[in-house]
Amino acid sequence: MSAALAEPQSVQIGESFIGDGVNAAHVNTVFGHRGGPAGVAWASALATPSAGHVPFVTVLRPSLPVKPLTLFVTKAAPATDDHGLLIWGPAQAGIAAGVAEALFDGTISRDQADSHVIIAAVWVNPAADDAEAVYANNRLSVHTALVNGAAGLPSTDAVMAARNSPSNPFFTPSGASA
Repeated sequence: MSAALAEPQSVQIGESFIGDGVNAAHVNTVFGHRGGPAGVAWASALATPSAGHVPFVTVLRPSLPVKPLTLFVTKAAPATDDHGLLIWGPAQAGIAAGVAEALFDGTISRDQADSHVIIAAVWVNPAADDAEAVYANNRLSVHTALVNGAAGLPSTDAVMAARNSPSNPFFTPSGASA
């Protein structure tokens, strides 16, 4: 599958929720050319951190950032030292590995590795308690979000079909089916 974008201004948006319970991962991705709106948003986010939400460049290991350069943006401020360690440790490692997997399997082309950027907005539950599950769920979630973005998912038909049965792990309205 190729994630080739038609022009530098194109942006792919992806979403994925993987796992269950406190160690589940919810990742949103923005993927686009460095010279387009994704690149501007990437640089702006890196340069303007806010209290509790300090974006950082995702690395496979120290001094080896994943390609395309990926900005990790937390959706939940670190609630405790342990929560912070799960964000900067296994969640970051999972995001890096999932992006590298998308590069390896062709979801992202080799040409895009140097010309594009990714913003990954990542949820790590403050109650998370299993580093290996946090890693695995974030790895699969970011890869799935990038695949979904490349495929233009969800389809408009799927959205319209689900209009009367919204649900998520935190709420299902009475009368709606999951």
